[in-house]
Amino acid sequence: MRGDSRYDMLALTTEDEALLRHCEMCPRRCGTDRFTMMGFCRAGADVEVSSVNLHYGEEPPISGHQGSGTIFLTHCNMRCIYCQNFPISQQGVGNSYSMEKLVAAMLSLEERGAHNINFVTPSHYAVHVKCAIISAKERGLRIPIVYNTSGYDAPEAIEMLDGLVEIYMPDLRYFDGTHAKAYSDAQDYPEISRQVVRMMHEQVGDLMMDEKGVAQKGLLIRLLVLPGRISGTVETLRWIAENLGVNTYLSVMSQYFPAHKAHDNPPLDRRISRDEYAEVLDAVEKLGFERGYIQPTF
Repeated sequence: MRGDSRYDMLALTTEDEALLRHCEMCPRRCGTDRFTMMGFCRAGADVEVSSVNLHYGEEPPISGHQGSGTIFLTHCNMRCIYCQNFPISQQGVGNSYSMEKLVAAMLSLEERGAHNINFVTPSHYAVHVKCAIISAKERGLRIPIVYNTSGYDAPEAIEMLDGLVEIYMPDLRYFDGTHAKAYSDAQDYPEISRQVVRMMHEQVGDLMMDEKGVAQKGLLIRLLVLPGRISGTVETLRWIAENLGVNTYLSVMSQYFPAHKAHDNPPLDRRISRDEYAEVLDAVEKLGFERGYIQPTF
């Protein structure tokens, strides 16, 4: 069972273990003893991994020309009814990794030429990620760490990662809590995500790249445009402009398609329209954003 953890005790301090014994590592703060039971995210004391590989489909400065070293983590602290990765996030597809195996995977990705180590959906594994980064860097890891998150992170977790994560890549998924509750069971997502994105920006600043256009440090915000203006992306763009500045790098994504339970929940049962995406791009231009990436339209 999950109480019989294979987590490497040499990498787990007494303080780290205490955090998992009464887990408040995400905004759910469910207080679960992850050595004996599962909380909202359904993750135990072991870190579980769905896949480890070079990924070429991230934003250009993340994938670069050699690929991003992605580590897809199993489970999630959100319940998005349209999740495109629901077998991993909500059905638990993945395998338990010891800390030794996780660190070895990071070092192997670097040896294979990865531009970075990209932890995907890490919020509920912040303790494990912290320990893995420290151990990997002690063993010679030199490439940047990417924290690729939904944005639903506990402020304490982001504070804990200060100085360990070079690149933050959060979503800002919703502007309105009613929509966040209805479609992701996360009423407080808007205020939480905006708080932690501020913290991320304070830690690493605007995205910086090397002479080859590969990201080395900074913040890249993902904005997934949802049908029916559910995401409130235009309002979120105004918030970014006012609070982080128009030099912030954005990834404005048109890639939404109905998945998981979306087919039974209009307007999520369709792709976004040309007009919906154009409205967001018009706001990007009018607000003065010039840094970032858009996707082809349909």
